[in-house]
Amino acid sequence: MKKVLVLISLVCLFVVYQYGRSLWHPVVIKFTGKKTVAEVIKKLELTVSQELSSLFLSKAISFPPKNLSLIAFKDTKELEVWASNEDKIFKFITRYNVKAASGILGPKLVEGDKQVPEGIYKIEGFNPNSAYHLSMKLNYPNAFDLQHAINEGRTSPGTNIFIHGRSASIGCLAMGDTVIENLFYLVHTTGLSNTRVIISPTNPSLSELSIPNGSPIWVAELYKDIVNEYSMVTKNITSH
Repeated sequence: MKKVLVLISLVCLFVVYQYGRSLWHPVVIKFTGKKTVAEVIKKLELTVSQELSSLFLSKAISFPPKNLSLIAFKDTKELEVWASNEDKIFKFITRYNVKAASGILGPKLVEGDKQVPEGIYKIEGFNPNSAYHLSMKLNYPNAFDLQHAINEGRTSPGTNIFIHGRSASIGCLAMGDTVIENLFYLVHTTGLSNTRVIISPTNPSLSELSIPNGSPIWVAELYKDIVNEYSMVTKNITSH
């Protein structure tokens, strides 16, 4: 009986640690103190700068690049990094596994549906004190999302969608701590205005984007936009 109670306690502790960060992490921050973006970037300069610089130069892309596209595929839980020089000819740089992404294929519609959104997004800012190590906030809902939410009377389409560390997620892209450090530094050095994020249900180069049953009619337009944006980035690459 004692072993069972110990096991249950350990499971409960793990669940709280993994999924209850919003509750206990602010308490930890009070004792450890908040970090600034500049402090984190300075630290990452020592740990990831050389690795990223070598990676980009091996692809004949300057570091930091002039333009950056992060392309996530929900079905395979992958995120690809593409970048270009001034000529805007994008090249495939690397691919990362997404550690966790909740929900199913299809766009995010309401707060609490646990869906990872689908569309073309910008990164609004950086959180160096995230409960998930480091995070970058997406501009979900964007203008497209908001317009269709208004048209359909959805007053709470959701918010606070991030690319972050760790391996747990409710509607966000959890990349693990090592990868989010790379992405955090990469996006910061490239610049928010030079970075785009595409979240697609699947890889358009491998299969056609299939509209899920019961989806709103505008999802066809959304998927067309995603394919067009993806094609603009990858048009100069035949394979990678």
